[in-house]
Amino acid sequence: MNPTNIPTGSDTAGLADRLGEPGVTLYVRHVDGPPVQAETGAANLELATPVGKDTTFNVGSVAKQITAYLCIRAARDRLLTLDRPVGDILPRFHIPDVTVGDLIQHRGGIRDAESLLSLAGFRELDHYTASDLLQLAYRQQRRAVEPGRFLYSNTGYLLLAEVLTHAYSAGLRQIADQQVFAPLGMTSARFKNDPREVIPGAAASYQAVADGWQHQQRPATLPGPGSLWCTAADLDRWLAHLRHEWHSSANDALPFERDLGYWPSDQPPFTYGAGLYADPRPSRTAVFHYGHEQGFSAATYLTASGLRVICLSNHAGIAADHVAATALANITDGINTEPGELLSRAIPCRPSFNSTSLSRVHTNAPHTELGIYVCDEVPGTVRLTRSAGSLCLWRRGTLDRLTRIDPATYAANGYTLTLPTASTDGRARTPGGFILDLDRAPRLQYRRLPD
Repeated sequence: MNPTNIPTGSDTAGLADRLGEPGVTLYVRHVDGPPVQAETGAANLELATPVGKDTTFNVGSVAKQITAYLCIRAARDRLLTLDRPVGDILPRFHIPDVTVGDLIQHRGGIRDAESLLSLAGFRELDHYTASDLLQLAYRQQRRAVEPGRFLYSNTGYLLLAEVLTHAYSAGLRQIADQQVFAPLGMTSARFKNDPREVIPGAAASYQAVADGWQHQQRPATLPGPGSLWCTAADLDRWLAHLRHEWHSSANDALPFERDLGYWPSDQPPFTYGAGLYADPRPSRTAVFHYGHEQGFSAATYLTASGLRVICLSNHAGIAADHVAATALANITDGINTEPGELLSRAIPCRPSFNSTSLSRVHTNAPHTELGIYVCDEVPGTVRLTRSAGSLCLWRRGTLDRLTRIDPATYAANGYTLTLPTASTDGRARTPGGFILDLDRAPRLQYRRLPD
C-alpha cells in the first residue's frame, strides 16, 4: 500500500453538525507514516466536552487480546501451562478437560454468565461484580457445546483473569501495568476494577431516546473481558507491539500462532487465536477484534502490511466496527481523502432512537399459569404462562411474548425455547420442562417445580 494514500492532517470539516451528539474517533497509521486521527461529537454531553485525542473509552472485548497475551507471556515464563486443565488451577471450576488454551480460544463450551443475569434475577441497573459472574460460572457442570466447538464467552476471559491472579499472585490490573502498559508507554490504559473509580479523560456513553439521550453505563466492571479504558493512541502502541510479535513469528505465522493455534470461529471465514480474530485470506491477511460494552464500541485492525486502524465510539447507535471496516476498505481501495472526510464517509446516517424491544412487553391480558421452572446451572426461577394464544416467559418481573417457530420451538429477542415434545392434537399442554438456548449460553435445561 502506498502510504501517501493516508492523509497526515486532522480535518473534521463536515462533521460539525454532530457536535451535539456522542462521538467517534478514527485513528489510522501506516507502518512508514505518521498517525492521523479525526474526531467528532461529544465525550460528555452534559459538559459539552468534545471528543479529543486524550479522550479515553471503554474498549470492551478489544481487551481480550491483551488478556490472552498475558497468559501466553506467563506460559513463556513457565508460570503457566496453556494445556493445563482450568480445574487444576481453580478448584471451584467443575467442567472437566477444559484447558487454559480452550478459554483463550473460546473452545471451552463455557456459557456467557452475563447472558444469564436476567435469568438469575438481576435487573438492568443492578450492581453486580466479577465475583457474581464467577459464581454463575462455577455452577456450570458440563460444556454447553461439544468439545472443540467455538462458543464466544466473556466468562471464559473472566476465568482467565483469575488464572493469571493465581500465576502471578497479583490482580490483572497490576499484571497488565507491569507487563504491558508501562513498558509500552500506554499511560492512559487501565483495567477498571471498581465502577466508582474515576478515569481521567473518560467519555460517557449514550443511547438516543425519543426526547434526547440517556446514559448507557451500568454499575459493573469485568476485569479481563471488558473493563479496559484507553485512548486510540495507546491502542496504537499496543498494535505496534503486536506487529513486532507478528514479524518475529516463523513462516509468516499469525501473531502468537506458535504459542496457540487459530481455529474456525463464529464468523467464517475468520479464525480465532490468542484473543484475536484473523482473516487468513491472501492479500487480506489481518488480525482484529471488536468490543461492545455498555454503549461503547471499539475496533482494532492490524494488517499483514502493518496498517493499523482504530475506531472508538461512545454513541450506542454508531458501531465502531462498522466505521473501522468502512475506513479500512476506503484506504485499501486507494481513496485519497482527509481524515475528517474518511470518518464522515464511514459514519452511517444519523441513527434513530432505540425503542423498547417488541418481544418484551407488558400486557393486561389474562394469563393462564403453566408453572414455575428452575435450572440447576442458574440461580432463581422463571415462569411460563399462556395469554391470547401465545406462550410467555417471565423473568425479572416482565415477560417475553414468544413467537412460535414450529410446533416445539419458540423464539424471543436473543434466545429460543424448545419444548421436549409437541402437541399432536393441537391442544395446549403444561410442559414438564424445556430448553433455553441463549445466544451465548445454550442448552439450559429447565424443569417444572411441583405445585
